[in-house]
This record gives sequence, structure tokens and C-alpha cells, in this order.
Amino acid sequence: MEKVRVQAALSNGSEAVFPVLLSLSFAHLLNDAMQSLIPSIYPLIKKNYHLDFSQIGLITLTYQLTASLLQPLVGHFTDRHPQPYSLATGMCFTLCGLISLSMAGSFHAILLSVALVGMGSSVFHPESSRMARLASGGKHGTAQSLFQVGGNTGAAIGPLLAAAIVVPFGQRYLLWFCVLACVGIVVLWRVGRWYQTHHLATHAPHKKTQQTTPSALTRMQIGFSLFILLLLIFSKYFYLASMNNYLTFYLMAKFHISIQHAQVYLFIFLFAVAAGTMIGGPVGDRIGRKYVIWISILGVAPFTLLLPYANLFWTAILCMLIGFILSSAFSAIIVYAQELLPGKVGMISGLFFGLAFGMGGIGSAVLGELADRTSIFHVYHVCSFLPLIGLLAGFLPDIEKHIRTS
Repeated sequence: MEKVRVQAALSNGSEAVFPVLLSLSFAHLLNDAMQSLIPSIYPLIKKNYHLDFSQIGLITLTYQLTASLLQPLVGHFTDRHPQPYSLATGMCFTLCGLISLSMAGSFHAILLSVALVGMGSSVFHPESSRMARLASGGKHGTAQSLFQVGGNTGAAIGPLLAAAIVVPFGQRYLLWFCVLACVGIVVLWRVGRWYQTHHLATHAPHKKTQQTTPSALTRMQIGFSLFILLLLIFSKYFYLASMNNYLTFYLMAKFHISIQHAQVYLFIFLFAVAAGTMIGGPVGDRIGRKYVIWISILGVAPFTLLLPYANLFWTAILCMLIGFILSSAFSAIIVYAQELLPGKVGMISGLFFGLAFGMGGIGSAVLGELADRTSIFHVYHVCSFLPLIGLLAGFLPDIEKHIRTS
């Protein structure tokens, strides 16, 4: 009965729901725009500091590990002890990281700077995902997609801003992006005030809902489903690591284009990722998340297999298709996992966001080493087969059916 009253309260407060979702999405845009500056300036710092691909991969690994390892812990803690203003605090870490990165004069200083940015991300994602679910009004997939599309849009804008401001004028011009961090702190502080007035109602039944799972699924089924989802995250984010971190190098080496020109193609890919993200959640709400996951991961395979053989024009087309199709999976994966373990929204969000960042970091380091030992072209040949792991999505249970019959 208490759970019904909470849902009714959220539904009746629909006027407040979409402003909160839009605020979270906008904050996600600012957060990921600042974070995407890191890979966007790789060609610049590679040249200025005489780095090799392995060191570039280590920069990403440092950032991604600090962004990933803490997220499940943050999510688990906030499941039990919600922290309304933790999002604004996380954005402060990002602000400090940007200031430090703009003034970094050595490879080790760069590593410290990106670690601070990663810490900000580790606080932001699990708690903001929880708030998005709280403000969803029951449309969990749509809310998650709206939240995600802000981040992906920011990630697409970041390379363009870097190409226009940082690449031509230098590393110190990263200081201009501190304005975005300050705006984000203000927005997230206001969201924290909203959360503080709502979480007491939803936190009351926490101990009860934390122990509930779909009765028609056994623990073994839940564990096996989570294992498949983790493998799909591995496939998706290892491939995304090749695109986010090395696409500019690949295009410059294969087609002999400038950094700024290559950044435009990276923007095309990342913008397609943002567009595809908005599709996955609402479609998953309608047809089932399992089918969105399956179509997204496996359906992109023909295009990834073609990419290493395409000319510059078709490379742009394939990048759009790959980004659009592949990105639709993550919102569906997050909500699917949350429904496997209801009551542990923060922990699940932290686990999967953390794994996504971790796989991106490990993938970047591994692929950087592979590029040094072979070539940047070989990296794209190897990665083209990763989406075939999407075949495993066929073994996922139809969780919506189980929930309806439980």
C-alpha cells in the first residue's frame, strides 16, 4: 500500500517530473561534454608531450578506472543513505580536474588531472540515474533515455568545442570550460533540493522493496542474466573505446586529413550515438528491453565488419549507423538490470555505469598497446568482430512477461 501511495504521489506531481528529468539531462550534457574533452585533445598532448599510443591508453585507463571502481560503492551507499547534494559535490571534482588539466606540464600531472575528472563522474552517474528513475512516473526506459541522451549529446559537442578552442589555441584554454562546471554545480544543487523533499517518501519502503525480485525468476536465472549483460557491456564499450579514442588517429593515418577535419567525423559518430540513445528507452518500454538489446548489439555487426574497408565518404555513413544502432542498448540494459534486482537501483546503476567506464578504460589501454605493436588499422579489423557477442542476448529471459505474471 505504501508503494502504491508513493507511485501515486509521483504521478500527481507530474508537473515537477519533467523539469527534474530535463535538469538531469542538461547536467549530464555538461558533465560528458567536459569529460569528452580528454580524448578530444589526445592528438594535441601526444604531440606536445611526445607520447606513444600506450601512454594515451594509460591516460584513458586512469580516467576510466577512477570513474568506474567507485561507482558501485557510491551506488550501494546511496541506496541506503541517499545524498541529495552529492551530485553538486561530484561536479566540483570535475571542476578541479579541468583546472589541473589546463595547467598540467607533465605526463604524471595529466594522469592526476584526469583522475579527478573520473572521480567526479563516479559520483555523478549512479545517483543521477536513481533520481531519473524517481522522476520517471513509471516510464523507466524513457526517463533513462532522456537522461542518457543529454550525456551523449555532451560527448558529441565536446570534440567540436575542443577543435574550435583548445586545439588551435592551446591546452590552457581548457579553463574556459570551467564555466560549464560552475553552471552544472548550480543546476545539480537545485536538483538536490528537489530530491531532498522527495526521497524521504521513497526511502521509507526501501527495506521492503530491496528484498523483492520477480518471483518467476530464480537466483540462477538472475545471475546468468546479469552475466550476459556484463558480456554485452564488454562488447559495446570495447568497441566504443576504439571509436572514442582512436577514430581521429585512424582517419588521419588512412585518409591524411587534419585534426580538425577528423574531429568533425568524431562528432558525426557521437551525435549519432546521442540520437540512438533516445530511441532505446521508449522502444524498450513498448516492445520489451530484451529485443532492443539484441537488435542493438548484434544488429550493428554488419556495419562494423564493413568499416575497415570503406572510403572516407562511406566511413562517415557507417560511423553514423554504428553510433545510432549501438547506442540504443545502454538504457535498455540499465533498466533491464534494475528490474532484475528492484530496490538496488543505485548499486545496479553504479555497477553498470562503472563497468562501462572500466571497459572503456581497459579497452583503450589494450587497443593502444595493440596499435603500437601492429597498426591502428589492425585495431579496427579486430574490433569489427566484437558485436557478434550480441548473439548471447537471445538467452536473456523476457523479464516483462515474468514481472506481469509474478
